[in-house]
Parts: sequence; C-alpha cells; structure tokens
Amino acid sequence: MYTSYIGKKFLKIYKEKKNKTECYSPKDFFEDELFPLFFNDDKHFLNVANSSFFQSVSSDLVKTGKTIHVLKLERFYRNISEGASLTTLVGYAAQGLQAGTSGQVSSLDCKIDEDDMYCSWIGSGLIIAMGGGYSILVDKSEVLWGIFLGWYVYRKTLKQTNSLKGNQIDVWNSYWIIHVLSKKFDERNPEENFVVPDTDICKADKWKKLGYIEFSSNNWIRILFSFTKNYGNKLLTVNAFKFADTNQTLGFINLYLPDIKRMYELRDKFFFDKRETILNDKEIETLEPFYRFSEACKMGTIGLKSIEPKGIREFMSKGTVDYASGKDYKFSDEKSFINYQLYKLWIIAMLNKTELLKLATDVASALLAHEILDLKENRGKSEKSNQVREILESKNLKYFIDCLTSLISKDNAENFKEVVEQTIKMPSDNFPLFATLIRFEYTYLKTK
Repeated sequence: MYTSYIGKKFLKIYKEKKNKTECYSPKDFFEDELFPLFFNDDKHFLNVANSSFFQSVSSDLVKTGKTIHVLKLERFYRNISEGASLTTLVGYAAQGLQAGTSGQVSSLDCKIDEDDMYCSWIGSGLIIAMGGGYSILVDKSEVLWGIFLGWYVYRKTLKQTNSLKGNQIDVWNSYWIIHVLSKKFDERNPEENFVVPDTDICKADKWKKLGYIEFSSNNWIRILFSFTKNYGNKLLTVNAFKFADTNQTLGFINLYLPDIKRMYELRDKFFFDKRETILNDKEIETLEPFYRFSEACKMGTIGLKSIEPKGIREFMSKGTVDYASGKDYKFSDEKSFINYQLYKLWIIAMLNKTELLKLATDVASALLAHEILDLKENRGKSEKSNQVREILESKNLKYFIDCLTSLISKDNAENFKEVVEQTIKMPSDNFPLFATLIRFEYTYLKTK
C-alpha cells in the first residue's frame, strides 16, 4: 500500500507542475503518461507478476484489429473494476488464503478504491533498486519528480538499443537518481551529462539465448552517498522491500546521513599524505560495502557502521572481529593507495575522535623505530621485531596494553602513556578499529 501513498503524493506534484485541475484522476495519469511509456511497447518498464500486461492475449482478440497492448489495457481496466489483488494493486496480497502472499490479507474491512490501485502503479514506477532484488521508495518531492523525468529517457534508451531488455525501471532509477542529485542536473534539459549505465549479458537463460543485455546492478552505497550530499544534515527515512513471487517488506529504515557525511568532512580536514591532493568525491564513492543492502537494513538503521568497506577485515588482527585475517597491507598500485585512504577515512569517522589519527601515527613510528634497532644491531629479525609483531597482532585491549607497556622507554613514554589512556576510555567495539589504524600507519611508514 505504500506504493499507493507515494503514487498519490507524486500525482499531486505532477498536477501542480503541469497545471492540471483537481479532478485530474490517477486513471487519467495512467492513460496519459504511464501506459504509453511503460506498456504500449513490446519492451515494458516493469513486470508485475500475473498482471494483465504480463499475460498473453488470445489470437481471436488480436483479429479485432486492436494492438496487443491496447487489448491488455482494456483487460486491465476490467480487472481494476473487479477489485484489489496483486494483479491490480502493486505490492498487495494474492487472492485466496492459500496463496503465497495471503499473509498480507487483513480481517479489517479496509476499503481500497480504484484510485488506490492506479496510484500503486504510479508509485511502483518510482522505486529505486538497491541490489539483491531489494528496492526503496523515498518520500521526497524533488526525488520523485526527478525520477519521473527519467522515464522518458529510459523509453528513448530502450528504443535506441535493440538488444537491451526491458523491465528494469528500478535499476534505471538507481542510476538516474544519482544524476538528478548531482550538481550537473538541469531540469530544463534532464538528459544532459547523463551517462547510460553499463550493461551485462542477461543472466536469465531465456534472454541470454536471444542475445539480450541488461543494466548492471548499481552499488547501493553510491545511492546512499548521493543522498548524503543533498540531505547530509538530515535523517532520511525510506521504505525498503522486495517485489518477487513472494513479496518481502523490510520496513521503514532510517538513513543516518550526518554520520556518513562525516567522511566528507574528515576528508576535507585531513591530508593523508604529503601530496597536494586528497581523496576526491568520486574516489570515496568507489567504496565497496562489506554488507549487502538487505543485511545493512537488518541492523535497524543505516549509518557509518553499515558502510564498512569490503576487504578491511583482511587486515584486522585475527580474533578481533569475525573474518579478520591479520594480513599485512600491500601497496601495489594506485588503487591500493586509494583503498588504504578509504579504510583510514572510514575508521577515523567511526572512532569520531580525530586526534586518534596522530596518536596512531606516533605509535606506528615508535614501533618502527624499535624494530629498526634489530636491523642495525642484529642484521635481522629478533626480539624487538617479535615484540612489535605481538603488539600489531593483539587480539584484545588488555594484551595490547601489556605488550605496549613492556616497550616503554624514555623516547616513547609520553606517546605510549597517551595511547594507553585513550584505549582504556574506548568502547570495546572501537579497539579493533584503532588497532587496525596503527597497523595501516605502520605498514605505510615501513613502505616509505
């Protein structure tokens, strides 16, 4: 039913923008805009299971001279008049108590009129794919209007690319909304500066055999970063769900955008090396998340923790968190340097204490200096190198402090005392992050 709510909200926006009268109905919009764009073509925009537009038409009806698409539309109108079901109300329950989505059926006498049904189709055209079959609806007027403007460009793209399959309006919207929320977007010329999404060979066998291609899934983090740039001072609530053979509702999810915005703020504050450049926005937005969107939603809210970079656990000490591998970071190319900066930026944002970066760097420098004594005095690794390795591989705070204390000297006493005091004050969840920050700084300094 949330699709109906969004559809009604958008229709109000549409009527204001297009100077339509109040009596302009959801059915009018369906006939004027949605049907011509979405279904009056062999390539549809979306597939609503068991709906009239998905079902075939008998050969006898085709002989009447009407197009298949018009015949499906007429059948759809008849279905609407018969009442609400999953074929007429997008996201609704199936008919019958034994059906797969009959759990959505209520004993309450909820009246669903035809306007609700038409509006659910409007709302379904405004969903944004987030990966894994999951999508969101955003209750923001500028977002909804911007997505609508992209419908025309999507139809144009389908017509220009014969091998491109349809039914991907949600994926299209996920790329288009990033364009809408960018500084380059101009409502007077929406298509300008938009880059058509990359494509892959279709995964489904029936399309693959015909040589069709489809849009590649977008990274849900890129969409989140776009929201952050535009609504970074707000908490944004979205509705998350999955429309399939059996619908799934994840519910209303709060996006804590100010937390994520902290990454940009810290980027602007810190230079991670001595060059004149730092991570640009595009490089930040290459971040690959550890969690899938549905997994992030299961946390209840989406913030900094939800966008943990994929791969960072490989370089955390074994035993500190799940899947930690304790590997040493390797600087092999430009991409590895960008990832190193991204990892550091995320950790500092999570720790939310900027002075810890300098402290981690000072500790790493002291550990490296301690290890260098072995190279000078013993021409190889021995006791001091092992002591450093024990600190870097610490599994818990107590062991870390014990090992660090054993290395205190007049040269490092002040720094080591400070790091002990700071780590004792930390929430237990933060220690693995701080310890990893030291590991990164140590590896970087050693590489230099």
